[in-house]
Amino acid sequence: MQENSDSLLAGSRDREHDLSRADALRREVCSSDSLSFLMEAHDGLSAAIAERAGFRGLWASGLSIACSLGYRDANEASWSELVDAVERIVDSTHLPVLVDGDGGFGNFNNARLLARKLRERGAAGVALEDSCFPKMNSFVGNRHPLADIEEFCGRLRAVKDTIGTDLVVVARIEALIAGHGMHEAISRAQAYREAGSDAILIHSRSSSADEVLSFARTWQNRSPVVIVPTKYYRTPTSAYRRARISTVIWANHSMRAAVAAMRQVCDRLFAEENATTIEPDIATLEEVFDMFDYDELARAETQYLHPITLQQARS
Repeated sequence: MQENSDSLLAGSRDREHDLSRADALRREVCSSDSLSFLMEAHDGLSAAIAERAGFRGLWASGLSIACSLGYRDANEASWSELVDAVERIVDSTHLPVLVDGDGGFGNFNNARLLARKLRERGAAGVALEDSCFPKMNSFVGNRHPLADIEEFCGRLRAVKDTIGTDLVVVARIEALIAGHGMHEAISRAQAYREAGSDAILIHSRSSSADEVLSFARTWQNRSPVVIVPTKYYRTPTSAYRRARISTVIWANHSMRAAVAAMRQVCDRLFAEENATTIEPDIATLEEVFDMFDYDELARAETQYLHPITLQQARS
């Protein structure tokens, strides 16, 4: 029985390997019967750590990438800087990456250019929000202006016409963030679904999940629902499963964890002028080398840089 189980598991892994990254993301976000989770990544290191933790998909966070570049999450980083960061994330893991594309960095033409470049760099999907350019982070300030529904639908249609099924397109609704209420959020969701989005991300800045759960009840799963429980983190995950939420995004937690850890280490090193008490609390160099498979480089050097010739092997 164990042998059969191992064979089935191996077959399942082979099928996963055969999936394109977009198909793998689509299975998580659009086709999964169970709640899925995407972990934030902002560079190759955070992506590799998330994969090792067991996550099956990544969220390339606009906020976190901006922070890692020393920018504010207000479209200060350019679309090309975002695309470059995504490429490093993609190259560091085998996981599908859903990219936080903000509003597409402009009108329909900017959005379709962004989508085409993300496809070229190996992204699996893009989330576009119905904000105006330049955007401001959803949790900063009040009454953010929203894009006109028809104009934003044009952005979505342009992206879908450009990339087809090569990327999963998630339409992110900021109506609740902007204080426009549930009716507006549902109206926008329906319009964005008809414009071709594969899933709806409903965003909320409330400390309670009541808004997103109410949206899910009203929406009745007309298309998959994605949520970002950054502010309503106390809500038990079982509530999302009962509401048939498709996907939860842990949107900025690796970046925030890194900020806290680096700040603590820097403060202690500055104060103590010695690393003795720090070493037990940080990763070893061996862990870092193992994460990026330095052993493979050594094996490759033996094969390619200093190959053993047939004559040397005989002697």
